[in-house]
Amino acid sequence: MAMSSGNESGSPMSEINVTPLVDVMLVLLIIFMITAPLMSHRITVKLPTANPKTTDTPPLTPPRDLAIKDDGSMYLDDDQNPITETELKAKFAVFASMSPQPELQIRAAKDTEFKMVRKVLGDAKDSGMVHVGFMTTGKE
Repeated sequence: MAMSSGNESGSPMSEINVTPLVDVMLVLLIIFMITAPLMSHRITVKLPTANPKTTDTPPLTPPRDLAIKDDGSMYLDDDQNPITETELKAKFAVFASMSPQPELQIRAAKDTEFKMVRKVLGDAKDSGMVHVGFMTTGKE
């Protein structure tokens, strides 16, 4: 900003030259006047409408329940007889070939080692199962 160096008496003059400030404000005013109409331009988007009466999903098969006890024994679909790893892999291959594929729901006991659950998840993935979930009892 330009300031006067003083007058004849030697004292400094304390008036500020506001001309550059007015120039900047006019430039900003012109910019806002040009861009303001552009900001009010709306883009119309055609949204799809939902029809709850029609469904494109095939009927779901009942989920398969796999219980893993803390000693490592596994039970498929609440059967009383434990299932071995080789039988479980064969069942996973059958489930993976079904259309639509059933969901595998794993219920592991609280004290079950994680390596057992990891092994079952790996076997399910290797057989081609894609729908795997975990179940909890809701109690702590």
